[in-house]
Parts: sequence; structure tokens; C-alpha cells
Amino acid sequence: MLVSLKWLRDYVDIDMDTKEFADKMTMTGTKVEKVDFYGEEIENVVVGKILEITAHPNADKLIVTKVDVGSEVIQVVTGAKNVSEGDYIPVARVGAKLPGGIKIKKGKLRGETSEGMMCSSEELGIESQYVEEYKRDGIYILDHEDTFELGKDVKEVLGINDALIEFELTSNRPDCKSMVGIAREAAVTIGAKLKYPEITVKESQEPIDFNIKIENTDLCERYAARVVKDIKIEESPYWMRRKLMEAGIRPINNIVDITNYVMLELGQPLHAFDLNDIKTGKIVVKNASEGEKFTTLDEVERTLDKDMLVITNGEKSLAIAGVMGGANSEIKGNTTSILIESANFKQENIRATSKKLGLRTEASSRYEKGIDKNLVEEAVNRAAQLIEMLGAGTVLKGVVDEYPVKSEVKKMSVNPQRINKLLGVDVSMEQFIQILESLEFKCDLKSSDRLEIEVPSFRLDIEQEADILEEIARIYGFENIPSAQLEGNATAGAKTSKQKFMDSIKNNATSIGLNEILTYSFVSPKGVDKIRLPEGDPKREFIKLINPLGEETSVMRTTMMPNMLEVLSTNISRKVDEALAFECGHTFATKSGIPVEETHLCVGMYGKDVDFFVLKGALETILDNVGFKGYEILPENSNSTFHPGRCAKIMYNDIYIGTLGELHPSVIENYDLGQRVYVSEINLDLVFENCNRTVVYNPLPKYPSTSRDIALIVKDEVFVKQIEDIIELNGAGLVEGYKLFDVYKGSQIEEGYKSIAYSITYRSKDKTLTDEDVAKVHEKILSELSEKLNANLRSN
Repeated sequence: MLVSLKWLRDYVDIDMDTKEFADKMTMTGTKVEKVDFYGEEIENVVVGKILEITAHPNADKLIVTKVDVGSEVIQVVTGAKNVSEGDYIPVARVGAKLPGGIKIKKGKLRGETSEGMMCSSEELGIESQYVEEYKRDGIYILDHEDTFELGKDVKEVLGINDALIEFELTSNRPDCKSMVGIAREAAVTIGAKLKYPEITVKESQEPIDFNIKIENTDLCERYAARVVKDIKIEESPYWMRRKLMEAGIRPINNIVDITNYVMLELGQPLHAFDLNDIKTGKIVVKNASEGEKFTTLDEVERTLDKDMLVITNGEKSLAIAGVMGGANSEIKGNTTSILIESANFKQENIRATSKKLGLRTEASSRYEKGIDKNLVEEAVNRAAQLIEMLGAGTVLKGVVDEYPVKSEVKKMSVNPQRINKLLGVDVSMEQFIQILESLEFKCDLKSSDRLEIEVPSFRLDIEQEADILEEIARIYGFENIPSAQLEGNATAGAKTSKQKFMDSIKNNATSIGLNEILTYSFVSPKGVDKIRLPEGDPKREFIKLINPLGEETSVMRTTMMPNMLEVLSTNISRKVDEALAFECGHTFATKSGIPVEETHLCVGMYGKDVDFFVLKGALETILDNVGFKGYEILPENSNSTFHPGRCAKIMYNDIYIGTLGELHPSVIENYDLGQRVYVSEINLDLVFENCNRTVVYNPLPKYPSTSRDIALIVKDEVFVKQIEDIIELNGAGLVEGYKLFDVYKGSQIEEGYKSIAYSITYRSKDKTLTDEDVAKVHEKILSELSEKLNANLRSN
């Protein structure tokens, strides 16, 4: 924010070096970005009045002037075309200094003596943005008053004898986005008294006759208005125009300038409507119609939606609330009556409206950060006061103030002793309270460790004790808080067991040839359609983003499969023959209306040597190596994402862990994969909760092992898991291991059957096994296989 130091002195006495003041403001939290000094290089430039102009006898493009500079009349030769007799102008006298190291000397121009130089705004070092457009070319004409004191220092006349300070304000201090707000901080910083503007409105006896209705009280919490008649539209006085220009605002006319001046002074945006354009005698604040067209002051037609708030006369929209007024009710040269609006709008709504429309104004930039509701009436009265003071109109009696739900005073309790302990200093209770009261907090000391505080309405950022701690620290002075070495025992950083588990998952995955990928958690809701999730599936209940970048990233993912398939599809489209990928990431589901974040592992693969069993083996290796035992891989026939009969689920003690299988042809078509693709997704949180990573040492066996091979004829529908369960159950503690080494179907095997061959290893911890010991257990296994699965030994 740009702040004129001269203007700031209207509210607080600053009697110190400007750079020292800037440093103090920065140290108390109001950071100064830069300081520009005006008039610092100007010396001996005074106000002069042109008494006479004659043609130069020896040059057609030059003129000879007689200029009264107060103490004498001097002759100045110039080539300027925009001067006339009677004009007041800045004159650099002999010996004067100008910006850029220029010194003025007495000289002759084509034979005529020149005892000085008339100055342009550029020669005075005044940047163009602070100069009215019609004064930027030629000599700077002092036309903002009827008469001037001749010989007076032009720096005082033009107000260029001070500094312009640029403050970098944080978003949590919207109260500082005004002259009074900065003055309030300055007063506390330098220990001076703050002088608030004295607001007294001279009203006529004619009462205001106007109605205000707020339909959406959530988005508009307060709306006040005043009516002014007998308006005279003209140029604002120079002092006001100068202050506006230094703040970066272009002067327009006295009424608009006053609304901008009050906004800069108090921080409350105002808007002036031509009362004759309202016609209905009322203001209705409501939501816009969906698709409503509205032309703003900048002559751009904009399309509104139902979430935007508009100011209407009950029949037509007059302004986009908190952003910009409409061209249909602007202040014109023939305006005779106006309505001054001062309102408080919900900051989130103004921010969203401004962003949707791509329209950010001085008003919206303030509203979107929050404004004190108590400023509404104060600002509208200040504007009315200035209009009356400048003779620009007659203020009708009364204010229409619609304030449906008044804000409660914010109160809180803090512990000064705890704050002192955290700061590492001993701020006395007297000083503690003095600091807070200087910031306009009201304090009520209950005990040494309890102070009741009433927060001023303009401090929207104060929410908790930590905020009060910051206030004490910055005003007490960060430089007064001694630095100290950190105390405590140093501890070595270490990963949690869950982090180590995740590292192990990733290491195991990469060690078996899988490549890790990383995708976004923000996804399109269409992904669940592409993987054919049925209606009513819990994974269709998305957590939606409030402010998404677009439809493609509008929700949080509930499954990682669509992301994986997008990656595999991209690889296939780029002629990559084989891909084996995995991702460890988070999914976001809703359970009983509460968002739940889960950690998942998704594996995807394709290629000529890839099939269901390659995927199954990869998962088994990963899970076994992290100590996840006792799970079962069972057929799953009802999963619409996968090919019927080529899908399985992983279960652990009746807990669903995940799914693996070959994709359904329709899903393959949805992603333009063009070949068989195998995918799995499992819940790593459940794996972590049920795995046992304790490594148990087993000594080398003392006694030899022996093995037996069996080839069984079983029906096609029999799973190897059923065979292995029977082997384990009937091993009598002697079965050390088993291995499937052959599955055969062919002409030697009856239709509907298959041959499955196992090698079974036997070993005892207590003795060397005899053939009789092994035969007894082996026969028991074969007997159970025959009885339970109708499995017979293959004879050929």
C-alpha cells in the first residue's frame, strides 16, 4: 500500500527522520518495502506569475516573459507554448538545483537575458502517474487555486516536500489497508496519540425517504446509505487529487474522488449511484440470476451466475456487490442527486466473484480480505461530510442502515505468565496491559494468570492466545527479546514403523522388476465410469474440491486404478512393448459422511510374457517379504472391472485386502489399451496392521530330509490352494515344504480333469526319518486328498 507521509501526519504526529520511522514500522510488523523522497533534490524553485509575454526579436520559436517571483520581477526566455499572461508557474531561479544534478545559471538565449527557467513536471522530478494528464506536456501550470503567494517554495505548494512509503501488508491485516489503519500502527510504534477524523455531518431538514432490503443476509451482513441532492459535478480540489494520485488512484470528479478518498482513509469501499437511475426508491441486495448479463462501469458486458451477489433497485441490477458498479447508474456530468452505498459483504463470496469474472478492483481487494462491519456507517457519514464541506451537494437528514444480525464483541482470556514464559522475557503486567490498550484492546485483569480481553472490531485476525503473544512481542520489540541457545536432549531422527514398512514395500516392488510411478490425487469423476464401477458403489462417493482447476481434477480419488490405466495407456500409445508399474499412494473415501484417507498399492502390467500368475507372484513376493502371512487368494466373479473368471480377491481372516486380475474387455476398450492388461489394488493399511515383521531364527537342521513326488488327477474346478491346505493339515509336523512343479492337460488326461504334480519334503527335528515314518504320513495325505477332492494318483 502506498502511503503519503504528509497525509499520514494528519492522523499522527511523526516527528522523526523518515528512514528511522520506516525502520521502526518494519520492526513492529508493518513492513516497509521502499521509501521514495520527493523534492529532495530541488532547491530555490519558487512560485512565479507571468506578467508579460513578448515575441523574441531573434527567434521565432522563443518568447520573452516578465515573471514576478515575489521579491522582484525577472526576465525568463522560454520555448514553451502552453503559457499565458497571468499564469502561475514554478520558476527555477539562478542558482537553483533540479533533479539529476541540474543547476540553473544566468545566461542569454539568442541575445536575450534569461534569469531563470520555467519548469515542467518532469523537470521537477514528479512521476507522470502523479500528474494530471493535461499537465504532462509543457510547463506545469499552477491552476488549482485562484492566487498563490509569489516567491513561495514550490515544494510546499505542490506537496512534494515529503516522502511516499510503500508498505507490504500481510493478508491477515486488512485493517492496515487504510490511512487510519497505518496511522494506528504508527501511533503505537512511536508512542504518539492517534487523531481519528472528526466526523460531523451537516444535514438539511429534508428527511431521507429510501428503503433497503437484504434478501441474502449470509452474503451481505450490513448495508447503509445516504442521499445527497443539489449535486455539483466538478473537479476535486488539488489536495484531494494529489492524495489520490499518490495512492495510485486516478482522479475522476469530486463525487467519485470522495468515495475513493474515504476508502483510502478508512478502508471501507463506497459506491455512489445516480439516484435518478434507481427510480424505484429502494435497494434490494440479492443473488444474480443464472446467466444474467450485466455491463459494468468499464463498458464490458459480463455474465453472472446465481452465486454472485448484485445490488438492484428491485427490478434491474445496478452493481456487482463489492466488485464494480454498473454503467446504467454511474455518476455523470448532469447528475443532480446521488445515493452513497456503504456495505459489508462476505469476503469468500467477493473473492470467488472477482476470480470468476477476472475483475479485481480496489474495492474487491479489500472486501475479499475482510472489513470491520462497524466501518459501514462511519464511512458513509464521512463521505457525506466531505461532500458538504466541498460544497458539492446537500445532505438529506438521516441514514438508512440495514443491519439484520449485529456482530457480537469478541472476547477471550489469556495467561500473561504463559506468554512471558514462551517469549523468554518478563513483561510486567502494567506494560502488558499498556501494550494491549495502545492497540485498542480492552483489558480486565482477573488474576496474575488470567486477563480478560475484548478484541477491537477491526482486528479480524485475533483468534487465540498465540495472536496476543505476537502482539506483545512485536510492540515490546523483537530486538529486546534476548536470543538463547536451544536446550534439551538431542535425539536422532528416525523413521516410524509405518514409514519403514512403506520403504520395504517399494524396495520389494522394485527388486522384482516393477517401476514406480507417481500420479495426482486430484482426478476426474469420470474415471470410475471407465473402470465400470456399478451404481451405488461406495467408491462413487467422492470428496469434491471447493476450488478445482478443472473438471479433470475436481475430486479426490477413491481408487488408484484409473490413474494406473492412464499411465499404461500412455505407454502403449508410445509403442512401449512391455510395462510393469506400481504406485504407493493415498485414496480418499467417505465413511459415514466422514472423509477417510487410506494408503493403497496399485500394480499394473502388460506384455507378451505377462499373465495373471506373473501379477499374482509379484504380489505374493511383496506381501511375504513384509511379513504378511496367512492370507488367501480366492476367486472373485462379481467384480465388473475385471474379466469374468480371471479375477481374485485377497482375504485375511474374512477381511477384504484387495483385488487382482485381468481387465474386462470393455475397460481395455475405454482406455484404448488394445491388449490384455493385469491390475491389482490392495489396502496397505490393513496389510500393515496384520503383518508380523519379526524375524525368527531357526537353527540349521540336524537331521536329513527326504522327498516324495505325487501327480494327482483332479477335476478342473479344483484349486491348488485346496490341495495345499490338505497337505499342510495332515503333515503331522513332518512336512517341511512342498512345491508345485507341473500342471498338465492333454490327450492322456480325461476331459474335464487336469494333472497336478507336487514335490513334498519331509524332515523331523528329533530324528532321522525312516521310510515307514514317511510312508505313514504320505499315505494319510493321499487318503485325505482322495476323500476330500476325489484326487487320484496319476498312473501314466
